[in-house]
Amino acid sequence: MVRSSCLLFRKYGNFIDNLRLFTKGGSGGMGYPRLGGEGGKGGDVWVVAEKKMTLKQLKDKYPHKRFVAGEGANSRVSALKGSKGKDCEIPVPVGISVTDEHGKIIGELNNEKDKVLVAKGGLGGKLLTNFLPLKGQKQIIHLDLKLIADVGLVGFPNAGKSSLLSRVSHAKPVIADYVFTTLKPELGKIMYHDFKQISVADLPGLIEGAHLNRGMGHKFLKHLERTKQLLFVVDISGFRLSPQTEYRTAFQTIILLTKELELYDEELQTKPALLAVNKMDVPGARDKFQELMHQLQNPEDFQHLFDKNMIPQKTLKFQHIIPVSAITGEGIEELKDCVRESLDEQANQENSASHEKQLLNLRLSNAISYAGVLRPTQFQQARLRRLYHRLLRSLLSVLLTGSSSVVHFLRLHGQHTD
Repeated sequence: MVRSSCLLFRKYGNFIDNLRLFTKGGSGGMGYPRLGGEGGKGGDVWVVAEKKMTLKQLKDKYPHKRFVAGEGANSRVSALKGSKGKDCEIPVPVGISVTDEHGKIIGELNNEKDKVLVAKGGLGGKLLTNFLPLKGQKQIIHLDLKLIADVGLVGFPNAGKSSLLSRVSHAKPVIADYVFTTLKPELGKIMYHDFKQISVADLPGLIEGAHLNRGMGHKFLKHLERTKQLLFVVDISGFRLSPQTEYRTAFQTIILLTKELELYDEELQTKPALLAVNKMDVPGARDKFQELMHQLQNPEDFQHLFDKNMIPQKTLKFQHIIPVSAITGEGIEELKDCVRESLDEQANQENSASHEKQLLNLRLSNAISYAGVLRPTQFQQARLRRLYHRLLRSLLSVLLTGSSSVVHFLRLHGQHTD
């Protein structure tokens, strides 16, 4: 038992999803007061997303976790304008959220080559600074990794998520007959015959109270935030963490998982969700599945099975409910088709919404442009003002020369007199 726990700790320690770093922009270069020369600006510190990078690699390569940019060059007779200091780039994996020491988000890197400035270099010496250079900005930053995947697997330990992932994708997660087999997020890709690929993230199993930092799943709930859809995986026979804990049926498992997501972040409940009912190869699975379907169709009739604080405010409506067996392969192809269909439908809805938004913006732009045509331009307004003042001067002139001139002026401008 002791040897097993040491092994689990070692594997768990290999995965890093947050890191704290010290960053400092380079100091500026000295100015040259006698000739008015300016020192070069200090280099900046950037965080840059790279595709094949992990936080563990970053930590191993830079164990001191200090990143300082280069200093700006001093001004001199041969080069009055000092050159800028060398920038420092911190390579990080895609999906990083960068925050300062107070938790304020500096930027997010969701695509390869995305970059965010975390520490500015100091100004070089110039007249404004009495030719003395300024120091670079110091900042402690936190790198928080959130996996980006199309589908995130949600379930209690030993529900068969890892087995299911290995069935639908080429991923090779650790599979065993004990709980907490998955100790770190695993990513796999579903490959289709037309070369379509869908990424799936398998997260460590949740337990009741995961939102309160119980178990291991709480550490990884944040990874669900960037998935497009959720795939619930439940054991048709139910779940029991240990002999000391209460047994939960498949229906109770679904309700409790929904509640855990709600308590962690209500936004997770707005994501489209599918349900894979696993281990359909066990005896009596068909009868239990029929009972589960009846309970899901009328969940309010079974609320008496739960304490009030365990009932979620919003019950999830699954787009597809698929009985599967990761052992025999039953329902696997249907599950893959349902996942793709659901994602395609979501993409079409998002495209339609984006198209409508662009059309609305175009209409607003045209309306503003049309309104601008109706209003005189600045040139037209100036011309009208000049014409008005010219007429006013002419009128004053004729008034001074006599009433006959006034009549003549009015006739010239199309006015009739009695």
